[in-house]
Amino acid sequence: MQNQVSFPPGTFLGHPRGLFLLFATEMWERVSYYGMRALLVLYLVAATTADNPGLGWNEPQALKLYAWYTGFVYLTPIIGGWLADNYLGQRKSIILGGLVMAAGQFALAAPPATFGQAPAFTVGLVGVDFPAAPMSFYVGLVLLVVGNGFFKPNISTMVGDLYGQGDARRDGAFTIFYMGVNTGAFLAPLICSTLGEDPAYGWRVGFFAAGVGMLLSVVIQLAFAQRYLGSVGVVPGAKRARAMAGGVKEPLTPVERDRIRVVFVMFVFVMMFWAAFEQAGGLMNLFADRYTDRVIGGFTVPTGWFQSLNPLFIVLLGPVLAWLWSWLGQTGRNPATPVKMYIGLFLVAVGFAFLVIAVFQMQGSGDVKTGMIWLVLAYLFHTLGELCISPVGLSMITKLAPLRLASLMMGVWFLINFFANTLAGYIGAFSENMGEYPWMISIAGDFGVRPEHAGLLGIFGGITVALVVFGVLLWTLSGRIVGWMHGADDVRSA
Repeated sequence: MQNQVSFPPGTFLGHPRGLFLLFATEMWERVSYYGMRALLVLYLVAATTADNPGLGWNEPQALKLYAWYTGFVYLTPIIGGWLADNYLGQRKSIILGGLVMAAGQFALAAPPATFGQAPAFTVGLVGVDFPAAPMSFYVGLVLLVVGNGFFKPNISTMVGDLYGQGDARRDGAFTIFYMGVNTGAFLAPLICSTLGEDPAYGWRVGFFAAGVGMLLSVVIQLAFAQRYLGSVGVVPGAKRARAMAGGVKEPLTPVERDRIRVVFVMFVFVMMFWAAFEQAGGLMNLFADRYTDRVIGGFTVPTGWFQSLNPLFIVLLGPVLAWLWSWLGQTGRNPATPVKMYIGLFLVAVGFAFLVIAVFQMQGSGDVKTGMIWLVLAYLFHTLGELCISPVGLSMITKLAPLRLASLMMGVWFLINFFANTLAGYIGAFSENMGEYPWMISIAGDFGVRPEHAGLLGIFGGITVALVVFGVLLWTLSGRIVGWMHGADDVRSA
């Protein structure tokens, strides 16, 4: 059809070769993002007089900043998606976004005196106090937020453009792409935390390494896009849609409106998933640092290394899920998207149940720390749940969104993470205060948990229960949601 995208022929492992270019591009971008994320909270709470001095913030301040930063990272994609759909195209957007994010990482790595000192300030609307910090720190965060808005929704949309409507390989393709995301997330703490947490190098070297990762992502895309992607992502989606409609801007059809409705209904359930899952970078990071016995022989496992467990499991398990979704699709037995997602919610609930067990293990006499096995099991089940929700959700958007709104709807999907990450930070920060409430201390005491651990029991136990409740609710609604999809999940062999 006129104005359809074209890409070079040939496949690798049964998929278009362009998928693996996008895999590599996203992998190095994720090295940048997760490398910085693994350091952020630890850098904020490190004492200014420590061997590796940080900013000396208290824990609630650090977790709230983490919440707002990770939240805004997922707010800007709705703007970047709209600009790509209407003006820039996906390819230009991801290059622009990558360069801006690299500048942001290098700003974080800059000497504190580069832009001077930013005074303490309060954002009254949300009730957050931000202490004084180097201006370069805030400049870096703003650049990362803006750059991600251009990059994040558009590279995911390009994955969907590699496959025709109803292609049985699509869910598997997004799982493979997601392995790229998590290969980067696995490497990130090993590189950035190893450097940043070591006083011999310091936090700024860790941030600089994250910036190098971002530049590699841009270089890979510039060097190989034309060869492996052809015209994918070059022409804005709205322009393509108008050309295919004979130059007429058509209104949404009833089927398209129903499919968009599915996106907003699933928004609620996936937001709950991410609010729980994103405890990894905040509360679970601090739990690993303060309450987990990390000594093996004479070696102390760096806290940031636990951030690599989730991506490691995805790299190991992702191929299995990618093969499973493709095989089930070809045999007509692929579970509907809502079914995969409520299974995912239940799996993440199991992961938090292991953290509840970890809290109970800490209740011996003295300063008893929990074993690492509980964190490992928690990350394993969080990963299984994530594989049933996140790549499947990305694939769902490319199936449901009209062409002229493809990147915008991907931005809407990432808007989930704005609300979820913001909520996640407040949930983590609330764990500090939750243990002060008499009713929580009483409940914890009934289970033999000391008052100083009551907040952890309340947060981990509360998240477990909430995930189960949302999973059951999605199970009851799944039949109606599938009806609104109007066959978008139906597949054919490639």
